[in-house]
Amino acid sequence: MMLIGLTGGIASGKSTVGARFVELGAVLVDADVLAREVVEPGTPGLTEIERVFGSSVISADGSLNRPALGAIIFADAEKREQLNAITHPAIWKRAIELFMAAQAADPEVVIVYDVPLLAEAAADRPMDFDLIIVVQADIETRIDRMVELRGMSRAEAEGRPPIPSGCAWRTS
Repeated sequence: MMLIGLTGGIASGKSTVGARFVELGAVLVDADVLAREVVEPGTPGLTEIERVFGSSVISADGSLNRPALGAIIFADAEKREQLNAITHPAIWKRAIELFMAAQAADPEVVIVYDVPLLAEAAADRPMDFDLIIVVQADIETRIDRMVELRGMSRAEAEGRPPIPSGCAWRTS
């Protein structure tokens, strides 16, 4: 098994790079998909989020009210860290399950783990990556993508945490 960490800021182009790896035969594990999975109604993650952030972040149907939670965590770095402490371990646990299933199906598999917060959640991940790829786009391009493709206002896009401008990758 070869495990590749694919990272970069919001709207940097990770999905495009990940899709290309899939075209080449890799298995893609998307942390954003897992992040939604671990906070679905009835999960321990959603229960803990409600306990920490209050019922205002829960929609009438029992699902996570992402805009309400986003308004809290993108305005307060400490609150964002609280959310990360809840979700990162659950996301990583689920990712490991998917990595192991892919390896069981094909011991020579190449797995690409698309994860925006690779460095920030490193303490939760005892597994090393064989290769780390950082995808980068300039700030204006990323803001434009967030507005055009994700429906954010310019102010919302500009309010997202800054991403380092350097590009790096490491092999083990």
